[in-house]
Amino acid sequence: MSTSPTVWPPGTECIAKYNFQGTASQDLPFSKGDVLTIIEVTKDPNWYKAKNKVEREGIIPANYVQKREGVRSSTKLSLMPWFHGKITREQAEKLLFPPDTGLYLVRESTNYPGDYTLCVSCDGKVEHYRIIYSDSKLSIDEEAYFDNLMQLVEHYTKDADGLCTRLIKPKLVEGTVAAVDEFSRSGWSLNMKDLKILQIIGKGEFGDVMLGEYRGNKVAVKCIKHDATAQAFVAEASVMTQLRHKNLVQLLGVIVEDKSGLYIVTEYMGKGSLVDYLRSRGRSVLGGDCLLKFCLDVCEAMEYLEANNFVHRDLAARNVLVSDDNIAKVSDFGLTKEASSVQDTGKLPVKWTSPEALREKKFSTKSDVWSYGILLWEIYSFGRVPYPRIPLKDVVPRVEKGYKMESPDGCPAPVYEVMKRCWHLDPNQRPSFKQLLEYLQQIKKELYHR
Repeated sequence: MSTSPTVWPPGTECIAKYNFQGTASQDLPFSKGDVLTIIEVTKDPNWYKAKNKVEREGIIPANYVQKREGVRSSTKLSLMPWFHGKITREQAEKLLFPPDTGLYLVRESTNYPGDYTLCVSCDGKVEHYRIIYSDSKLSIDEEAYFDNLMQLVEHYTKDADGLCTRLIKPKLVEGTVAAVDEFSRSGWSLNMKDLKILQIIGKGEFGDVMLGEYRGNKVAVKCIKHDATAQAFVAEASVMTQLRHKNLVQLLGVIVEDKSGLYIVTEYMGKGSLVDYLRSRGRSVLGGDCLLKFCLDVCEAMEYLEANNFVHRDLAARNVLVSDDNIAKVSDFGLTKEASSVQDTGKLPVKWTSPEALREKKFSTKSDVWSYGILLWEIYSFGRVPYPRIPLKDVVPRVEKGYKMESPDGCPAPVYEVMKRCWHLDPNQRPSFKQLLEYLQQIKKELYHR
């Protein structure tokens, strides 16, 4: 019995599973890995009308493409699902029972803190190999050296190279899914062969940000080489698969490479971060209408996150990027979480973080609203650092007593009023992003008659 194909609504993004040359003039040819957007279903549900990245339209076969989905938020993704952390030798042997030659896991070494142990089932018993960590390299035999655990494991899955057996089957940590499999399943895996790295455009504390080219389009690429850091960025990438808005920096895909870590590929924003853009242009170049447009761009993105129950937690002008056509887009979803799961804090940017988030580790849309007020102040002061001339240690005590920054020079009074509403000490008294958007749209009408 044949089932009718699932119909995807207009606007659905899909990724090509195969090459399609097209035979008729109305067909839209594409290559495996291309991203296409559905425009409409044709009379025959096996064919869609779609467009490609350069807006060319045509007919495509439904069974040649895979719908892109957000990574399931309940899924615990791991780059190293075989890494069990701090477990003992005995626990490792239990996990690898019954012994199955080639079944393996990696744990932290109990005898040599800082080192690791590779545990492998072989001929009915478990062998434990010490992985020595020295000079930022890993090695078992001090002949072959690796940058990270992923690289080491990849090597020994291809060749035993002195071990009792090659690594055949990973023993996964319960509840985890291999990141590479999940990105592939949901249509976000890109091919390294299609990516050309052109130059480094930024150095973060976690890795380089590079300008690249993916199938002829300029892209930004975050490359993260270190195991633990790359694992943290997997969470960022999986959040980005669930978010779609014209004022959020768009994820194009993810490349998981055993040899060199994790690559997160996003759209390229030609004018860099908003804070640098404001500082380098200044008052003589940027008029009030342009500043208000940036405020609205960011507010629209935040209203979308609010409606979808996401909290950003690190909203600041440094984390907003500007495109070649002057559109501001929110980026850096490293700390973004679903609202229900937000509690912990790492190193928090004190001047941008709300008092309750600093004091009680309570993050919510309303703590994002506080940060948004600071961002408005940054925009109208052309990228100055907030709380000028106040020592960092004094900022929180003064804010908790009700201190609010003064209006930046030249800032319209109604915009300053909006900032002050965002800085209400009681989070419940702060406006929502939906309300903020309405206020700002009203201000735009009044000031610029638009």
